[in-house]
Amino acid sequence: MRILMILLLWISAAQAQVVSLPEMHAGQVSVSGLSSGAYMAVQFEVAYSRSVVGAGVIAGGPYFCAQGSVFTATTSCSCTSDLFTCRVRSGGTRVPDLIAITDWFAALQTIDPTSALAGHRIWMLSGTLDTVVPQAVMNDLQTYYRHYVDANRIAYKRNLAAEHAMPTDSYGNNCSELGSPYINNCNYDAAGELLNWIYGPLAARNSGTLGGRFLAFDQSEFIAAPFWHGMADYGYVYIPAACDSSGGAMCKLHVVFHGCLQAPANIGTTFVRRAGYNAWADSNRLIILYPQAAATYTNPNACWDWFAYDDTRYAQKAGRQMVAIKRMVERLTGTTSVALICRRGRCT
Repeated sequence: MRILMILLLWISAAQAQVVSLPEMHAGQVSVSGLSSGAYMAVQFEVAYSRSVVGAGVIAGGPYFCAQGSVFTATTSCSCTSDLFTCRVRSGGTRVPDLIAITDWFAALQTIDPTSALAGHRIWMLSGTLDTVVPQAVMNDLQTYYRHYVDANRIAYKRNLAAEHAMPTDSYGNNCSELGSPYINNCNYDAAGELLNWIYGPLAARNSGTLGGRFLAFDQSEFIAAPFWHGMADYGYVYIPAACDSSGGAMCKLHVVFHGCLQAPANIGTTFVRRAGYNAWADSNRLIILYPQAAATYTNPNACWDWFAYDDTRYAQKAGRQMVAIKRMVERLTGTTSVALICRRGRCT
């Protein structure tokens, strides 16, 4: 059944005419994500802090929380282990240790200097009903951020009675429900709130038919054999008409990381189309990049690599997935800093 699903999705992608990610000249890069995507957003933001202006974090935790251990990831940074009791508690992620590791990586120059984080704008959301990444983990994330970022640059929403999902004000399951597609109608527009905090104040979102275009693009241009490294063969990008006509000039770029079980093989394009970002993008010259993860033997739920299932350098600039996303960002911003060049099947 799984092989059939993958085949059908491949055929669907082919029919959608998977193309090369276009070269554009957007600026003011920011990131956001849910669950494993939230962890990915945090580690991308911290590792490439010179290139990012802010982050939106929904149900995630501190940088390098798992410290390369799936046991820690599933018992102390989340409650997702089928074998061991959840050990999440206040201070359980050991924030002082994570700060020390962050500073050590920065000293080794495997991530950007931590001083660059001071100018970021951070938006966080933790549902009071979240059973997967309980609020104690997000509270630790706030403590982590406060070491590097002033309090007035951090917004933390933690009074929404929401389960583990992307909150919207128009689509999804009941707000208290845990289940696919992990998008819940909570009468709360998380995408709009985080974009307005990072970039705002923004113009009202487009409440009608979107005027831009979705593209399915070839991710193998950015990482050799993506499927072997937890990434799908193709990702998505939404480009508003105003950005299309200007080549991205005077536009901003926001990168969105989906959560576990939200990859194309799980829910198709539901997250890309229903998470709430595109309507805001359409009226505010925001290009939205949606990289896509994929399931592997060591990553059966199609999570992003925030616990070293593919790469021990996963949270540093040289991590395979990190480099791939950075190359995508550079394609859309017209910049170049990653020396490696990928073609289908290999990188040089």
